[in-house]
Amino acid sequence: MIEDEDIDLLLNDLFDLYGYDFTSYSRASLKRRIVRLCSLDKFPSFAELRYRVKNDPDYLKRFVEEITVNVTEMFRDPSFYKSLRDDILPILGTKPFIRIWHAGCSTGEEVYSMAILLKEAGLLKKSLLYATDLNPSVLEKVRKGIFPLNQMKQYSENYIASGGKKDFSTYYTANYGQAKLDRDLSEKIIISTHNLVSDSSFNEFDLILCRNVLIYFDKNLQDRVLNLFDASLGSLGYLALGTKETLKFSAIQNKFKQINREKIWKKIV
Repeated sequence: MIEDEDIDLLLNDLFDLYGYDFTSYSRASLKRRIVRLCSLDKFPSFAELRYRVKNDPDYLKRFVEEITVNVTEMFRDPSFYKSLRDDILPILGTKPFIRIWHAGCSTGEEVYSMAILLKEAGLLKKSLLYATDLNPSVLEKVRKGIFPLNQMKQYSENYIASGGKKDFSTYYTANYGQAKLDRDLSEKIIISTHNLVSDSSFNEFDLILCRNVLIYFDKNLQDRVLNLFDASLGSLGYLALGTKETLKFSAIQNKFKQINREKIWKKIV
């Protein structure tokens, strides 16, 4: 049985030794993931897990990946992407240049989905997509732009449901059970590690997407991150959150107006 005190010790190790600060993550969610990892990797005791995290760099990498992992897919929640396609991109298209930040981008499926939307709207050439995550190993997957071929059927269905009109297979090359997305999509993606817990704003954006990340944070950290997004958005910029996330009851809610049933807000102050 893992106690809360054990979790505290491990979180302190991670911060003191490596600078990873998970202390403001939802405790229940963290505990669930750590218990799952202990079971998956067959640790006889919590002390063994803690020892491996402290002394084995390869295992630390796995640990961080498991703790921060987000379930993601291309064109996830197609109605959200339909709203981006129909309501947001036509407005962003009036700007001379478009900057978009995918914060907590995980393995990059959503970033590539956005690149496809921009390409179909004729806006990709004047856009830059910033893909950031705490975890360097997931960013390596974004960089490669290679996904399992068996997921493409689902992604294609999502794409069509989001208003896509093309044959989705024109966006990737299939080889040995893998799908490599086209280079002209990845050329517009800038990849960098960024820690939402501790790092500051680094540009002014027209659209920020951070979907299904805040649900893992406690209220104080949620407010800190939302303030960071507020500071990083240009006037009349847009902020998109996940299906279970909201700006209601946040410190910045009065500066934003929700534009429709999808979790997209426009900065009005």
